[in-house]
This record gives sequence, structure tokens and C-alpha cells, in this order.
Amino acid sequence: MVTLKSASCFLNTSLKMEFPDLGKHCSEKTCKQLDFLPVTCDACKQDFCKDHFTFAAHECPFAFKKDIQVPVCPLCNSPVPVKKGELPDVVVGEHMDQDCKSNPGRSHEKIFTYRCSKEGCKRKEMLQVVCDECHSNFCIRHRHPLDHGCKQRGCPHQQSRVESKAMTPTTAPQPAH
Repeated sequence: MVTLKSASCFLNTSLKMEFPDLGKHCSEKTCKQLDFLPVTCDACKQDFCKDHFTFAAHECPFAFKKDIQVPVCPLCNSPVPVKKGELPDVVVGEHMDQDCKSNPGRSHEKIFTYRCSKEGCKRKEMLQVVCDECHSNFCIRHRHPLDHGCKQRGCPHQQSRVESKAMTPTTAPQPAH
């Protein structure tokens, strides 16, 4: 009869035989787990498994010598205080969700602010589109002088529009029978 403990021992032994230099044992006295992706403590320089890599988990004697760095919010560039034992990423994330002054989700700044001057048109644009002739603002659809019926005197577009209408026949001549 094979027990779970003996099967586990067999697996560890067979892995050690096949890959003797792969992985490292956790430096925690009560653990000693063979870890294939160990984390090296940047204070005491020892290797630990995923359960013991934090300063508190392995009671690191050199943790007090580490620089205490205050994370800075990437949106508003203000320092975010982190209490002992809290993860900086989580605290900065909460700051961005609640307290951040430049939260893009909270900004209600209008984007489409430039209203079309054409009578009856209610469209708005992000960019200002100014007519060179009458210097009024228009939407993309009415940006050309012919499209908004530019009333500027001496406007060559207006004159050519009038001339072209005068030259085009309104009714086609009927053939005589």
C-alpha cells in the first residue's frame, strides 16, 4: 500500500535524481520546501518559497535596514502613504480609485465643445473648424463655404456658386415632334 506521504517522497527523490541542480530549498527552518522558482530576500539574501518570501513571513533580521520607499501615484504624482504590512500596489490602486485628484474616470470635462454655426445644425466637434471667409465655427459637414452658405461679401466660392446655378439649365429642352 502506497501512502500519499511516500508517493510525495518518491516524487521529490526522483526529481532530485533527474534534476539535482534544479530549484532551491526554502531557507525557513520549519519549511525547507524544494522550490523551482525561489524568491531571494533582498535584505538577508536567502532563498524562500512563495509562502515565506516577505520580511514578516521569515522574520527577516535585516528588514529594518531596508530603505523605506513611499510609492508615488502615476496619475497625480503625489506620494501615497503605505502602512506596515500593506502591499504598495494595492494601496496605490485604492488611491487611484478613490482619492486621486487627476482620476480620468471622474473628469467630466466636455470633449465636444465647438458647436456648428450653421442654422439648424446642432452638431459639435472636438476641434475648432473655422471658415476662412466668415471666420465662424462649423462642424465637419458644413466646413466648406458652399456647405454652410457663406454670406461673406466678395467670397469667391459664393460668386462661383451663383454663376454655376445661372449657367445650368433648370429644365431640359423638349424635342419637337
